[in-house]
Amino acid sequence: MSIGNELLTFIRKSPSPYHAVETVRQELESAGFTELLEGQAWDSIPAGGYYVIRNGTSLLAFRLETGCEMGFQIGTCHSDSPAFRVKARAEMDCLGKYTRLNVETYGGGLWSTWLDRPLSVAGRAVVCQGDRLESRLVHVDRDLLLIPNVAIHMNRKANDGYTWDLQTDLMPVLGSEKAAGSLRRTIAGAAGAEEESVLGMDLYLYCRTPGSLWGFEKEYVSSPRLDDLQCAFSLLKGFLTADRPAAVPVYALFDNEEVGSLTKQGADSTFLEDVLKRIGGSRYRQMIANSFLISADNAHGVHPNHPEYADPTNRAYLNNGIVIKYNGNQKYTTDGISEAVFRRLCQKAEVVCQTYTNRSDMAGGSTLGNISNAHVSVNAVDIGIAQWAMHSAYETAGVRDMEDLIAVMELFYRSAGRQTGRDVYEIR
Repeated sequence: MSIGNELLTFIRKSPSPYHAVETVRQELESAGFTELLEGQAWDSIPAGGYYVIRNGTSLLAFRLETGCEMGFQIGTCHSDSPAFRVKARAEMDCLGKYTRLNVETYGGGLWSTWLDRPLSVAGRAVVCQGDRLESRLVHVDRDLLLIPNVAIHMNRKANDGYTWDLQTDLMPVLGSEKAAGSLRRTIAGAAGAEEESVLGMDLYLYCRTPGSLWGFEKEYVSSPRLDDLQCAFSLLKGFLTADRPAAVPVYALFDNEEVGSLTKQGADSTFLEDVLKRIGGSRYRQMIANSFLISADNAHGVHPNHPEYADPTNRAYLNNGIVIKYNGNQKYTTDGISEAVFRRLCQKAEVVCQTYTNRSDMAGGSTLGNISNAHVSVNAVDIGIAQWAMHSAYETAGVRDMEDLIAVMELFYRSAGRQTGRDVYEIR
């Protein structure tokens, strides 16, 4: 329960990718890590812990210690989740009686789960101070919005299946007609700025329903944004508790996984490669050859009401171990070598693992592993924590699986891998 409550606190403090990075940054600062800026020189960095932030929503952290130069032990996860993005000029009058917000979908969500829930807005505002432009976190920490459903009396076919019109059905209500003009004032107030000084905004709706631990033994955790903040939290815990690393441990939290990672701060950017090259210097290519990457993103657990959606033999259950993910079309990076490495890590950490593939007649999604590998090509495995209702506004996963992931990531970040022969990979 303790680790479950820690997770819920982490998620509550992270209503947007900007806040997720800030939450991680605070944890790193508390642990003695120092921020580096990409636009400054990194000559002769002394031993210690460091982190780099790009665009406010992606973060890389690493630790340099004498003698840990064999390679990089990289763990990746992502800061974003499916949500609604607030459009520019968002306020819309409705019949002179209500004020709605014009929003668009971000990622592939189960949008019906967002209806009839208390919502609010979080993200960042860019404030002008003379010639200085400053990004400030924005979190309107109160129930501000709601997307109302249509009564069954007016939509008799609602329970027979309904296709949501994204421009009509999913616009949130901000308030009565008196709310007109209030959004920008509210955002400026949350940013601690004058309304006219706010020149840019990146805002998302977020679900206000509090997370909870439940079940006979409180073995389940339900919350918004479990995908992928549960992995982000677990990898961070393992990263911070790993002492005396044999290689350079790297914690990579990327934005925009839910929309393909094709941004300057996504996994398909140069961010990871840029930072590792600056760390490795002239030894970069040798270090990369002795590196390993764990791509951690939650996996589909067998649904208790629909087990037929799962593969007959490679299916994952909540609280039954860390999930190793495979895909014949290379949507996941796992191969025989990386599977064996991860299984050995699980054995040494005394945790169990299970396997997942999609049904052969059912297409699945992709994640960070292969996208990162296109820029930093290393042995890599895709893993995750089994969950229900992925991309819902309120998802469910297991608490024990999270404890197992923290344990194996701590071991991973203390370990090192090395290619000792063309067909030999050694773990120490």
